[in-house]
Amino acid sequence: MSEGENRPSEGSPQAGVVTVSDVQELIRRKEEIEAQIKANYEVLESQKGVGMNEPLVDCEDYPRSDVDLYQVRTARHNIACLQNDHKAIMKQVEEALHQLHARDKEKQARDMAEAHKEAMSRSLGQSEGLSQPQAFAKVNSVSPGSPASTAGLQVDDEIVEFGSVNTQNFQSLHNVGSVVQHSEGKPLNVTVIRRGEKHQLRLVPTRWAGKGLLGCNIIPLQ
Repeated sequence: MSEGENRPSEGSPQAGVVTVSDVQELIRRKEEIEAQIKANYEVLESQKGVGMNEPLVDCEDYPRSDVDLYQVRTARHNIACLQNDHKAIMKQVEEALHQLHARDKEKQARDMAEAHKEAMSRSLGQSEGLSQPQAFAKVNSVSPGSPASTAGLQVDDEIVEFGSVNTQNFQSLHNVGSVVQHSEGKPLNVTVIRRGEKHQLRLVPTRWAGKGLLGCNIIPLQ
């Protein structure tokens, strides 16, 4: 058995990203070192039970003749080296396990954050769907060249907001007519839903070649 046999290699897994297989390899090497330490202690035990510190000379300072001095010294030297190796690899195992644990915690935190973000996004989408403003009237016709046509109103547009009129305060088309009469020449914000999408328009009630100030027919929704 030579000095430094089975020592932890310089390229230990702690230098990079640690995997479960790296930890398993470290544990395998640790167990090998422990087996070698045990084997060397058995060598000492076979030599009259000599341990790591018992003297190898007799009372007259002569080398003991009842033990194999070479085997004892070699076993002691190997044990000392292997114990250092064992201490080093135990540190590597501890650090590798710590890295794995920290990475698992980071992954768990990321997964929770993503799940929370997805839940919030889904909840927001549902809230937007629930809070979608309801239309109170519908565009039945639009005359070419009229203020309504110029503003971009189209047939079947569902009106959500017409100036100050909305679902909350709409009672009849007289509300819309009153707003139009008081807003001649002034832009009105009109919000419509067209094929499921919301559109913001600016309509200026104006006298034109046709009838009325808008040039469109609006009917209330039941």
